[in-house]
Amino acid sequence: MVQLPHYDGRIAVYGLGRSGRAVAQALMAAGNDVVAWDDLPEARAQAHAEGIALQNPIEDITAITRLILSPGIALTHPAPHPVVAAVQAANIPVEGDIDMLADAVRGQVKKIIAITGTNGKSTCTALITHILKHAGLSAVMGGNIGVPVVELDVTSETLLVLELSSYQIDLLHRLHPDIVVLTNLTPDHIDRHGSMDGYVAAKARLFELLATDGTIVSGIDGKYERAVVDAHKARNIMRVSTQGLDADISADGTMIETSNGARFHLSDNLPGRHNAQNAALAIGVCQTLGLAADHIQNGLNSFAGLEHRLQTIGAIDRVRFVNDSKATNAEACGHALRAFENIYWIAGGRPKSDGLSGLENDLQRVTHAYLIGEAAASFAEFLAPLKVPHEISKELSRAVERAAQDARRDGSDAVVLFSPACASFDQFANFEARGHAFRDYVMPMMRGEDVR
Repeated sequence: MVQLPHYDGRIAVYGLGRSGRAVAQALMAAGNDVVAWDDLPEARAQAHAEGIALQNPIEDITAITRLILSPGIALTHPAPHPVVAAVQAANIPVEGDIDMLADAVRGQVKKIIAITGTNGKSTCTALITHILKHAGLSAVMGGNIGVPVVELDVTSETLLVLELSSYQIDLLHRLHPDIVVLTNLTPDHIDRHGSMDGYVAAKARLFELLATDGTIVSGIDGKYERAVVDAHKARNIMRVSTQGLDADISADGTMIETSNGARFHLSDNLPGRHNAQNAALAIGVCQTLGLAADHIQNGLNSFAGLEHRLQTIGAIDRVRFVNDSKATNAEACGHALRAFENIYWIAGGRPKSDGLSGLENDLQRVTHAYLIGEAAASFAEFLAPLKVPHEISKELSRAVERAAQDARRDGSDAVVLFSPACASFDQFANFEARGHAFRDYVMPMMRGEDVR
């Protein structure tokens, strides 16, 4: 666990999930005066059991000198949470756990790499960390991935690799990364930022926080990320493209080439154009850090991928089963559809506002679709005029069974792809639980068991 500073006055922690409780404990361990609260009684009970003092900061707001807010709690849109509004009205700073980390590690780690974007940031974060570790360097991964940031173990040799969501960046003031990575920007979380402009501005704040001599490594294939890059032309920028645009690093299929003439090859563990972008971004970071080309290539070759992100569960006969439960919007699902042919596609859940819009051309790769959850009926209406064969399976278990039967009956190479293009909350607690359910339905088939 990192050693947090001792701050003046009383600190309120609002939001007592795992990270919130970890922050409260770390602040208490540093001798701080801490109170904490959560809207959910069960979260308060868990915190109380761990010895955390409970008090709603509104009850004695004049005693509070700073509020540490869970990023899941509304800061601005659709409206500030009542506690946030009260604290801001009293001119009390509102911060997040990443600022606590920044205070703890300032001058204590070798470099900080911060990754953000709409899609691909988790894979990019994990890939960068893997390559660095594989090269024998001390790399630690955290932020919006892995353990709470205050539980990270760091030394003066640590390369700290942080995945940051727009919610976390909204609360960020004191982290100054040495390298900032932007994967891509497409419409997402509009309800939390008010508009696409608000969402882009939240992501772009990370560029403003970049260290004075820092480097930006950014995708430029989309108009929003190009606009952000163009607004920071005075900075040291490494541009990445998978679409043949003028760039410092270009990916063409499974081959990536840099402006200094280095070439890297991608194996099957990083399928699809979006993973080529992730790899190209990781290469840019590693080159900035001075890694040799052979170390980078060895790291790319040995990366096994992330769970729930185009994760191959296994194969039966000529049918491959792929878990892409993390694809919670159409943009992410499109990456998956473009990575394969002859797809038996399982989709659905709680739909985002844009539904399946933008996937029209990618659906030519779908042989049959199996629709589940709240989105099933609306997705069926979308697919019908496009003449995509489909059926409403309602439940994931039924969809897996039907897709497996049809794909195996096909007699040729096929993929059963679970890429929902939806949130999970209609039927599952989160995308991880949803992905585990898909795996659990597939595994008996892998063992040759009758699942009917």
